[in-house]
Amino acid sequence: MTNYLDFEKPLAEIEGKAEELRALARANDEMDVTAEASALDKKAADMLVDLYKGLTPWRKCQVARHPERPHCGDYIEKLFTEYTPLSGDRNFADDQSVMGGLARLGDRPVMVIGHEKGNDTKSRIERNFGMARPEGYRKAIRLMDLADRFNLPVITLVDTPGAYPGKGAEERGQSEAIARSTEKCLVIGVPLITVIIGEGGSGGAVAFASGNRVAMLEHSIYSVISPEGCASILWKDAEKMREAAEALRLTAQDLTKLGVADRIIDEPLGGAHRDPQKAIADVGKALEGMLAELDGKTRKKLIKDRREKFLKMGSQVLAA
Repeated sequence: MTNYLDFEKPLAEIEGKAEELRALARANDEMDVTAEASALDKKAADMLVDLYKGLTPWRKCQVARHPERPHCGDYIEKLFTEYTPLSGDRNFADDQSVMGGLARLGDRPVMVIGHEKGNDTKSRIERNFGMARPEGYRKAIRLMDLADRFNLPVITLVDTPGAYPGKGAEERGQSEAIARSTEKCLVIGVPLITVIIGEGGSGGAVAFASGNRVAMLEHSIYSVISPEGCASILWKDAEKMREAAEALRLTAQDLTKLGVADRIIDEPLGGAHRDPQKAIADVGKALEGMLAELDGKTRKKLIKDRREKFLKMGSQVLAA
């Protein structure tokens, strides 16, 4: 671990002390620190359990945004074989914040599409921090059309703070591109499976997430606006983001109750960034399970079920 979140600072101190002891032992062969280091490891493990036992919505936001959390490219690399990237919207440009292409999940050919944030300064700038421009959504529409034509299930991996709000994006029709992408999700006659792997921000997420099945990682978030943006509008103070996070009901646990998400995929203790391999493998199992649930459904049934799912969202809460 090289990046600790604010609420993990006590844990960082303990794990740091354990590592210092081991470094001293490596430098001095006669020093035996096994017992001391093991005691610190036990203390750190217990603290990790306590810290993640009941995360507040704001702390879940922090975990969902962790820079070492596995991103779309990591999932594609580890879960899919024969991945062939497809680029460009055939209109303006190729948006690097959206990646997608043909691949296989196990033996099943699929179309995979997702937001990519990047994992270092250079790639984050290149990927625009996962904030798609209109050409990114138009690329996604093109790939969904292609999948529909060849009867391939579509898998989308959502991880974006929201669509890019820049002047150029607005000039090229950002809102129209998002709306068209959302519409395309709802009309294709093939299974559409979505996993929120980090942040699901605003219409930029909905444009990929209007699927037959929507799963969320345990500490992911999905909301119409970021807590900071909500706080700036409601209270004119972005520092009230904790209160906003509580009010927005943006956690996976809240959203399954509301019918927005269909299932929660458990994360390793301490978040997906502490054991990326396990987190990615668990997402793979969930994807295979959700695709199996949709096997044998006709095009008409898939479209009907998808539309009914979104029309019913939140109705059970209103009825209660």
